[in-house]
Amino acid sequence: GRCTRHNPPCPSQTGVRQASARVLVEDGTGEAVVLCRNEHVAAVLGLSLLEWEAVQNCVQSRGSVCIQHGEAPGKGCLEELEDLVACYLRNLCRSPLICRPILLDFSLDRKPSKIL
Repeated sequence: GRCTRHNPPCPSQTGVRQASARVLVEDGTGEAVVLCRNEHVAAVLGLSLLEWEAVQNCVQSRGSVCIQHGEAPGKGCLEELEDLVACYLRNLCRSPLICRPILLDFSLDRKPSKIL
């Protein structure tokens, strides 16, 4: 989308996509919360550049994509059965690498943010 900065106005015709994620990692000896940003979110999810682009385009066009697997706390989500991105992400959640309930919630952040 277009840059939403108004004061001063932004001359850019293209927006900047940013992503962040908090991931609980456990190796059997302890747990750690890992914070990821931008392309590292795609890497944590195991998404190729094309798959990550598809997720971002889907979020931009729909406003949000939310997948819940297991008994993850938080808001309930419903996705359209025909939605290929949601189907892909649900299959990703069923991976043997995902050992706990998970909530994937992608949404547009309409407020101005500091670009990192």
